[in-house]
Amino acid sequence: MEVEHQIAKLMVQLSQSQDNEIGDGTTGVVVLAGALLEESEALLDQGIHPIRIADGFEKACNVAVQELDRISAKTTQLEKVATTSLGSEIVPTLLLRNGTPPVVERVAL
Repeated sequence: MEVEHQIAKLMVQLSQSQDNEIGDGTTGVVVLAGALLEESEALLDQGIHPIRIADGFEKACNVAVQELDRISAKTTQLEKVATTSLGSEIVPTLLLRNGTPPVVERVAL
């Protein structure tokens, strides 16, 4: 995808990276990044230095990760893979490409 604007290029790269790494959530990361950029602009308009803004986002991220770790249910890696795969765009794409595997047909019964 050819894009001229630098921020738009970053958003495209972010979406592609999310799709390559996870296979889902591209809209969510772009919406989140857009919200962070919007907040950054407001903070810059108030005269706050970009480094302070970035540090604040990093601290907020650490707090969020700690809280998510605290409240998350403990699951096995296999459960995580199954849950993510069944809820993503990957499974329908594979089904369309390869046909319905027998296990999916049995679950559908």
